[in-house]
Amino acid sequence: MEKDHIEDEVVLFGSWSSSICTRVHIALKQKGIAYKYVEEDLQNKSQSLLSYNPVHKKVPVLVHNGKPIPESLLILEYIDEFWKDSAPMLLPGDPHHRAKVRFWAKFHDEKVKISLITADL
Repeated sequence: MEKDHIEDEVVLFGSWSSSICTRVHIALKQKGIAYKYVEEDLQNKSQSLLSYNPVHKKVPVLVHNGKPIPESLLILEYIDEFWKDSAPMLLPGDPHHRAKVRFWAKFHDEKVKISLITADL
């Protein structure tokens, strides 16, 4: 089934201070995907964000044609799968290399990012 990407509506809910949101910005730009960006006030989250990500209530959330995808790594996989004809691929084709990328991304999210947030700077 061929997808008509001309009419795609892509909205990214994010925060300028989030490296995880930056990850999604970079992916969208690398793939050449036009999108609307909605800056979220993380102290006063919008009803849209809360309805699109009712479990974790956090950014980033990608909304593609009205369908929300939360969590940055899931968003990257979705972007790669849906826009597979748009180079470059975000994740390696080899399953072992893809697993290594996921490992380091998760390590960043769970260890490095938390260390930076809790550091007394």
